[in-house]
Amino acid sequence: MGVQWRILLYATDEVIANKASQNAFARVKELNKVLSDYDPESELNKLCRLSGPGKPIKVSQPLLEVLIKSQALSQETKGAFDVTISPVVRLWRRARRQKLMPKNQRLQAARNKVGYESMKISLKDQTVELLKENMRLDLGGIAKGYAADVALTVLKKNGVSRAMIDASGDIVLGDPPPNTCGWKIGISSSDEQKGKIDRYLLLHNMAVATSGDALQHVVIDGKRYSHIVDPRTGLGLTDQSRVTVIAPDGTTADSLASAISVLGPEKGIKLINNKPGTACLILRHENGQLNSYESQCFSCYELEQN
Repeated sequence: MGVQWRILLYATDEVIANKASQNAFARVKELNKVLSDYDPESELNKLCRLSGPGKPIKVSQPLLEVLIKSQALSQETKGAFDVTISPVVRLWRRARRQKLMPKNQRLQAARNKVGYESMKISLKDQTVELLKENMRLDLGGIAKGYAADVALTVLKKNGVSRAMIDASGDIVLGDPPPNTCGWKIGISSSDEQKGKIDRYLLLHNMAVATSGDALQHVVIDGKRYSHIVDPRTGLGLTDQSRVTVIAPDGTTADSLASAISVLGPEKGIKLINNKPGTACLILRHENGQLNSYESQCFSCYELEQN
């Protein structure tokens, strides 16, 4: 999925540890062939090529699950999260490489292909129909979290419940390490690329995901744009921020971090406060200073420092 994966686990012996981790990594590779928008032969890209108005396509259970959860969050956020965003994401990737703004005509043409309402899902038939011509899907804001959830399930089936799966910032946690109350996850109060770790979360059987533009952004005509694209405008976000979300599972944490990056602090925290078992921290540059916003329960998951 274009990022480095790491599994840390505790097992009764080396044979169980090796078998469990190998099976988990193998399952992630299988899911990459289903969910990747970079692999032209992935199931996701085949769906985009074959479907269209009047052409529902039967899809696998993993792809169906991800698209159902994506659609639900799209409806809840009124399009701030939208996996049909691929046409504008591809255009924006080119703009970032060339350091040139997309031309209005091309941007509008790409935006015309976007719209979660135009993705029709049939649970009964297990099909997906793309109701506009040349629609493309991008699961970059949810697929890693989903795959990490599945990898943890694989570990548990292989006798390993004490594990941490780190998909380059999307972290899914099982039972805590021996003789501890949870996994110690470090975060920073700054949004610098190598900011000092000065806060710690203590979590188990949960997930945490971070979304931000410290590593991926571009300056065009003196204005900084994020790699995170607002589906409603088709442009990279200009609100320099970092969002950390705690949730019951990786799928939820990953997708909420993406959605809240677009929604901003006020709407994002309102969304989180209405979701049991979730919390978020938002760091955002405003008027030359870095401001911090926290949901009601974020501090409940923090480890007190002596």
